[in-house]
Amino acid sequence: MVLARMAALALFASFFAAFACAQQPQLEAVLTQMDEASTHFKSASADFSWDQYQSVVDEHDIQTGKIYFRRNSHETQMALDIEKPATKKVVFSNGKLSLFQPKINQITEKDTGANREAVESFLVLGFGGRGHDLLKTYDVTYSGTEKIGSTDTVKLELIPKAPSVRKMFNKIIVWVDPKQDISLKQQAFEPSGDYRIATYTAIKLNPHISDDTFKIKSDSATKIVRQ
Repeated sequence: MVLARMAALALFASFFAAFACAQQPQLEAVLTQMDEASTHFKSASADFSWDQYQSVVDEHDIQTGKIYFRRNSHETQMALDIEKPATKKVVFSNGKLSLFQPKINQITEKDTGANREAVESFLVLGFGGRGHDLLKTYDVTYSGTEKIGSTDTVKLELIPKAPSVRKMFNKIIVWVDPKQDISLKQQAFEPSGDYRIATYTAIKLNPHISDDTFKIKSDSATKIVRQ
């Protein structure tokens, strides 16, 4: 019985090793494609739909709007204009993450500090980043191909390396077009069983995006909360 179990384990180990070797060249090819495409990336805009599923109450919270990315000399900026169900704006720029809630006229700011690189890698995931840079913050697995609309995408499974990040999302799947270095779909899983599915449509690559897109307009009555 012991010998049979050892043989089974050896067979499984050899199968797993063969699978890992088989998929490694595919992963390397995808990451290299993303590296090449990232050199041409300057900006992107898209319509988005976020489906936040809460397992405890078995409900879906859908948010829609527009998202913008722009690379400058030292970072990639991100701006999110949520249109429904309630108007909000999120901006990541100069290492600071800001949320504006017009309904209560409040801006919540958080300086990402030492976590800046990890925060940036998550916020701009799938839009203009070098493929091999993913390996710095995630364990990356090639999970095959899938067609989304008319686009052939590659599925990558990402496991965050940082324990602090895994407390928020323990696994992320991205459907990426490596030739253009853009993501058409993402699914982020939380340890609680909740998840978020993000889909991106009407994607424009390298459009002109004004500086105002990455600024929040406030007035003298706006309350600012710093965390």
